[in-house]
Amino acid sequence: MPTRTGRPPRISRAEIVTAAQRVIEQDGVSGLTMRRLAREVGSTPMALYHHVRDKEGLLLLLLDDYAAGIPRPELPEEPGECLVAAALAMREALSGCPWVVDVLRADDLLSVGALWYPEKIIDAAVRAGLTIEAAVDAYRIVWHYTAGEIGGRAAAGKRRAEGGPTYRERVFAELDAEEFPRLATVGARWVELTARDTYEHGLRALATGLLP
Repeated sequence: MPTRTGRPPRISRAEIVTAAQRVIEQDGVSGLTMRRLAREVGSTPMALYHHVRDKEGLLLLLLDDYAAGIPRPELPEEPGECLVAAALAMREALSGCPWVVDVLRADDLLSVGALWYPEKIIDAAVRAGLTIEAAVDAYRIVWHYTAGEIGGRAAAGKRRAEGGPTYRERVFAELDAEEFPRLATVGARWVELTARDTYEHGLRALATGLLP
């Protein structure tokens, strides 16, 4: 039976983005390679290079595509509330796509479209009385808190989806009440208590401490 020859089918940028997102969902960012993506779209790595030059370019394409769909809510005028609202919106935008957080935490790649969040947070901090340098520090503190919270929740959710009690649950269920009296009191409820959403509470505490 003769094999098919000729050029591979043409692929669009939209198809590349959809396929790359699918690969990341299955194998994570580390599993996304040009060769793996080519298999996913039924083409060749060479055909992909007409759209993106390498994996870095591919990630930038994905970041820009994601940022284009992020809503920009109306923010309150008062600086402290504005900072909190902008950070809450940033967390909401990123929570559904934890791999974006992993890429951004490397402090290399970013989407210009997503700079709306640091712009609003830094502006609120300056209006509250901070210098621009201190405002950038405040944003970075809020960003690391947000990124850590999203990453931790994503990892915990993945572990719970695997089923069965975790090692941590077993340890807390059997704590020595004499050595760890406080922890033993809540040991049986540790999973329930640590699953609660305390992000906004912590964010407001950060804002109170950071702003004049």
